[in-house]
Amino acid sequence: MAELRSRRSNLAVPGSNPRFLEKAKGLGADQVFLDLEDACAPLAKPGARKNIVAALNEGGWGEKIRTVRVNDWTTEWTFTDVLEVVGGAGANLDCIMLPKVADAAQVQALDLLLTQIEKANGLEVGRIGIEAQIETAQGLINVNQIAFASPRIETIIFGPADFMASINMKSLVVGALHPDYAGDPFHYILMQILMAARARGVQAIDGPFLQVRDVDAFREVAKRSAVLGFDGKWVLHPGQVDAANEIYSPSQEDYDHAELILDAYDWATSEAGGKKGSAMLGDEMIDEASRKMALVIAGKGRAAGMQRSSTFTPPEG
Repeated sequence: MAELRSRRSNLAVPGSNPRFLEKAKGLGADQVFLDLEDACAPLAKPGARKNIVAALNEGGWGEKIRTVRVNDWTTEWTFTDVLEVVGGAGANLDCIMLPKVADAAQVQALDLLLTQIEKANGLEVGRIGIEAQIETAQGLINVNQIAFASPRIETIIFGPADFMASINMKSLVVGALHPDYAGDPFHYILMQILMAARARGVQAIDGPFLQVRDVDAFREVAKRSAVLGFDGKWVLHPGQVDAANEIYSPSQEDYDHAELILDAYDWATSEAGGKKGSAMLGDEMIDEASRKMALVIAGKGRAAGMQRSSTFTPPEG
């Protein structure tokens, strides 16, 4: 699964603003996506492509995942977006984000185009990943096929604003809970995306919260998808970055416990540990199911750069 590339915070950066592109390099987001779609007015898109190519080739992004969101296939801009960005900066690009994905064929078309451009420019074929954004009712209906449409798929992303418009949802703050609704109106959507992502073995990313200066509200909304198992969330403002990194990381206590479970289970199933299928870790019985759960938590913690604060000591005798 793609959790080895941490995507707790996914920072949106308008490609039409060189100052924002430069500032994003110094922020603590796991991923940046340089936007050619909604953040760029139609007349600004040609210049934004050039800005993005220059920013990627200048470097300075550190360990961040470098993604570019192109325009969707129903527009006249998609082909040129991909051709100019990948042709101009493909060696310094990790993923292309495709918005408003309606079906598997749209992902496959992007895959084919990427392959052609990679071959034409002497790039490693297949290295650039695809992030598929689900923003319509049709996309959600087809999300399982979309997830399996290409080996390049790395994430499935929820896009709440366009999705709300797609299903005629009652107006509310994008990405927020609603006081007139007893539960979470997005729960079904999030779970559909999560199940498709996990079945395919890739990451699930939650969409933006537009009240960018209300970090406390951002935290509450982010917890909704984090508790389900989502890997990260979009951030639209530098003030949301630290909150996302915290919420989509395991706690230190949970991370330490997961690593202890893995060590204890490895020892218990070894010759020295008696080749047992289950064992006790303190007052807790652990077995293969415990190991699988611990692998998820430990994997997220390692990807986030966490360091364990405890070590396993085999029991005497």
